[in-house]
Amino acid sequence: MAQIDKPSLHFNTVLWDGNNSSTTHTVGFQPDFSWIKQREDDGYSHMLFDAIRGATKYISSNEQNAQATDSQTLSAFTGTGFTVGTSNLTNRSGDTYVGWNWKAGTGQGSANTDGSINTTYTSVNTTAGISICQYTGTGSAGTIGHGLGAVPKFMMIKETNQGGRSWRVYHQNVGNAAIMYLNTNGASSGDGQAFNSTTPTSSVFSVGTSGGTNASGSTYIAYVFAEKKGFSRFGEWTANNSTDGPFLYTGFKPAFFIAKRTGSTGNWHMYDSKRDGYNIQNWRLAADNGGVEDLSSSNYIDILSNGIKIRSNQNSLNNHTGGMVYMAFAENPIVGSNNIPAVGR
Repeated sequence: MAQIDKPSLHFNTVLWDGNNSSTTHTVGFQPDFSWIKQREDDGYSHMLFDAIRGATKYISSNEQNAQATDSQTLSAFTGTGFTVGTSNLTNRSGDTYVGWNWKAGTGQGSANTDGSINTTYTSVNTTAGISICQYTGTGSAGTIGHGLGAVPKFMMIKETNQGGRSWRVYHQNVGNAAIMYLNTNGASSGDGQAFNSTTPTSSVFSVGTSGGTNASGSTYIAYVFAEKKGFSRFGEWTANNSTDGPFLYTGFKPAFFIAKRTGSTGNWHMYDSKRDGYNIQNWRLAADNGGVEDLSSSNYIDILSNGIKIRSNQNSLNNHTGGMVYMAFAENPIVGSNNIPAVGR
């Protein structure tokens, strides 16, 4: 597996203060997937945009709602970033915002016919293991081509043309016969129909007859991730209910980290290395709700050069002895592909 020496070419976090005026923010590349959150007020949903569906169209990680369109949210993807308009959701004067950005392919990409269900568009970055797929459900079990050339470890899928159905999440450590819901804090649950009880392959992922992934005539967006050395990690740990919590080895300094309890209720805890740039870190958001940034001591973690150290036993991150799963994306690898220790890039 090739080493990624400069993760910031494929993932980057951007912070800004709202000004209620059309503003372009620099990411460092043209993003194909941008996840934006207002940080300091209750009731502001997470906003997920991608180049396949097109700028101005968003879905929310904390809601079941259908895709919405608002030209004043994220109005355009640019060659080096994105432009936000005057919406309070993305740019209210005096408010603070975070945007997490991934590079998939180039814009909408093209149709993929590797599976029994063709995609309308697949935008893929094989170097970083990132694919975005749009497809129309058939109601019958089938396969969908993702184009990664590597086995996906994590997937998030949402029906976009109508509301009422939750996000379906696949994680390699939860397995192919169970799902998690991104928009709730619920435990993982058995559901062999979401992914047809079938592990993804290097060319396709499977869907069954679940309305959450494959209702006849419904349109879906799938964010699909394979693990890449020096850039991404998808794993699990067992909580120990201690302030001296587990250490999670990633092989890089994480730029972004999200974790979820599997066997019981617990938020989708979200951290990054920019909002709170010093250890111990406690600036937490939750993908499953639109609440404010939580700065309490119950959220303590350390972001280290080679992984994550859990420092709290006061919330579902570590106040139990059950299972947890996570995904992480890199700021810097420990060493470059030439085996020279990495430095700030």
